[in-house]
Amino acid sequence: MSVKERKERERAERERLIVATARELAEQQGWDAVTTRRLAERIEYSQPVLYSHFRGKREIIGAVALEGAAELAAAVRAAASRANSPRERVAALARTYLDFAARNPAVYDALFQLDGGLAYAQEDTPEPLKDAFAALLECLAEVAGDGVHPGMFTEVFWAALHGLATLTRAGRLLPEDAEPRVELLVDRLAMV
Repeated sequence: MSVKERKERERAERERLIVATARELAEQQGWDAVTTRRLAERIEYSQPVLYSHFRGKREIIGAVALEGAAELAAAVRAAASRANSPRERVAALARTYLDFAARNPAVYDALFQLDGGLAYAQEDTPEPLKDAFAALLECLAEVAGDGVHPGMFTEVFWAALHGLATLTRAGRLLPEDAEPRVELLVDRLAMV
């Protein structure tokens, strides 16, 4: 291995460590606790080293969001692949999405609530974000209905899931009613 290759590998490892540490700290204490000073202390690198990877917290949030998008897409596809019918796929998507949001609140916030400097629904949208939407679309396109644009249907279904996730997390919806909500969403919105 050349010196250049070794340095590139070390740089990539440091970057993964920064993102993993930021994510862990955010999940434990919230995004307000994630500062370059605290990250530098935790990973035992200087703040200038962090700034050589990320210009600041906003870019770190973006990196966590991209990682989370890839995880969400993989989870949705895995759940959908185990389903035997369109209805089961849509229900699996909904449960998986809501479970992901509940288990990873800081990642969910990085994806959908905080400014990570990422473009959404545009040509320059990063691939992991496009792929996460594609994973939803793959499950929902077949149930969009006649004359309904599958992408738009996916956006509306996703918005409903996001609302359920956000309102449940904020204590505005009772968590014990999560399953009846999923059933209602699948039966009435997806009508499968």
